[in-house]
Amino acid sequence: MDFEFPIRVYWEDTDAGGIVFYANYLKFFERARTEWLRSLGVSQQSLRADTGGMFVVTDTAVRYLRPAVLDDLLHVSARIETAGRASLTIAQEARCARDGRILATGTIRIGWVEIASMSPAKIPDNVLKALQAPPP
Repeated sequence: MDFEFPIRVYWEDTDAGGIVFYANYLKFFERARTEWLRSLGVSQQSLRADTGGMFVVTDTAVRYLRPAVLDDLLHVSARIETAGRASLTIAQEARCARDGRILATGTIRIGWVEIASMSPAKIPDNVLKALQAPPP
C-alpha cells in the first residue's frame, strides 16, 4: 500500500506557461518521502543525531505524463520498490485529486551514508524495519 500526501500547486511552482515546472515534481516527491518517514515516526533530524547517518539521493528517473496547473491539488505517493542493505528504491507518482489522473511517475534511489565520511553504510535495522511497515 502506498503512502499518500496532498500538495497544492502554488504560483511559485509554475513556469511562464502556467504549468508546474518539471523540476518541481522532484520537490513534491521529496516532500512526500519526508512526510512518509515522519508518519512512521522516523525524523531525519533524529536519524542524523542518533545514528550518525543519513539518506542521500543517488539516482532519479521521472516520467511526465500530463501537466498540473496553479491551484491543482495533487496526491503524491511513495512506496518502497526495492530494499537493499545500503539503499532503497522508492516508486512515486503524482495524481490530480480532481480526476485521479496520473501526472508524473518516478523512481528515486536513496542510499545510506555515514555523515562523517560520506561513505556508504548499512541502513540501521530499526530504520529499515520502520520503513517496511505498512503506511498508517
